[in-house]
Amino acid sequence: MDNKHTRTRVVKRRRKKKLRKRAYFILIPALVLFLALGYFTYLYTKADSVFSDSYQDDGREKSDLRETKVDPNIDNVSVLIMGVDENDHRANEGSSRTDALMVATLNKDDKSVKLVSIPRDSYVYIPEVGYETKINHAHAYGGPQATIETVENLLEIPIDYYVKVNFHAFVDVVDALGGITAEVPYEFTESNSMDKKGAIHLMPGEQELNGEEALALARTRKLDNDIERGKRQQDLIKAVVRKAASAGSVLKYDDVIEAVGENMVTNMNFDEMKSFISYGTSGSQLDIETLTLEGHDYQPAGTYYWQLDQTSLANTKLLLQQHLELSGSSTANEDSTSQTTESTEANTSASAS
Repeated sequence: MDNKHTRTRVVKRRRKKKLRKRAYFILIPALVLFLALGYFTYLYTKADSVFSDSYQDDGREKSDLRETKVDPNIDNVSVLIMGVDENDHRANEGSSRTDALMVATLNKDDKSVKLVSIPRDSYVYIPEVGYETKINHAHAYGGPQATIETVENLLEIPIDYYVKVNFHAFVDVVDALGGITAEVPYEFTESNSMDKKGAIHLMPGEQELNGEEALALARTRKLDNDIERGKRQQDLIKAVVRKAASAGSVLKYDDVIEAVGENMVTNMNFDEMKSFISYGTSGSQLDIETLTLEGHDYQPAGTYYWQLDQTSLANTKLLLQQHLELSGSSTANEDSTSQTTESTEANTSASAS
């Protein structure tokens, strides 16, 4: 009898354990899903709030080079990225120059991005003032609008959106992600984001960099030139994108959103920003092709400029126009080559006289 009762209790205990296990198998995934949905709802709400505060109407319904307003959900678009060295201790808000200038074109069909770095000392025509000088002066003359007009005139493509960030954003984003992996080409010392000289000292080789170190690598050009500097900036942006897209960074998005929002101004509203998520969730690694504008040193009257190579510039224009699938790309490129050749000849003649 006792044996019978004992077996019955054992059977009941086993059944209870099985029921508890089943409950765990159901409840734990449900709880994880609930928490995940809650977290992403929180992130969505926070991003909406933070990035909406970063929005600034630039007074343009569309680029003058567009016939109609673009919809980034269905259209290929371009984004001008301006890195400015604005901060409180410099007291230069509104009068700063661009220290980094890039144009990204995004093709919606193949989810690809072309990222062009424009050397800061490029000798170009600035419509805001009506003469040629360094392209990084455009922002000091007329802010984002003057920079947009200058880049549109240079590359002959519409600039649909712009994003202006100061260097604190870059530092804070890299730190929020827990650092990035990058290749340091040589030993150097550089100022930090608060202009403290020699604060950053890096040795050559691939290594983990924090925000200040990554910024120093992005800014330095003591041992090379603006072209190599632009390439480093492109590589660092790709490193940030890779780190942000990794599964381990999901729980860091809160800090990333905060870091970007506090240091960014853009003419993109939150709905337009959301359309770019598809480029990073297309099922394959984001295809980013980096380009730069070739040229040579040019130093009239003791002032240094980067004189753009007109053949390389014409090829880059055509490549971007085709990536955006603009109509009449070939014709536009031929006209551009003719105009830039005439402009170069005129400048050479004027300098000689």
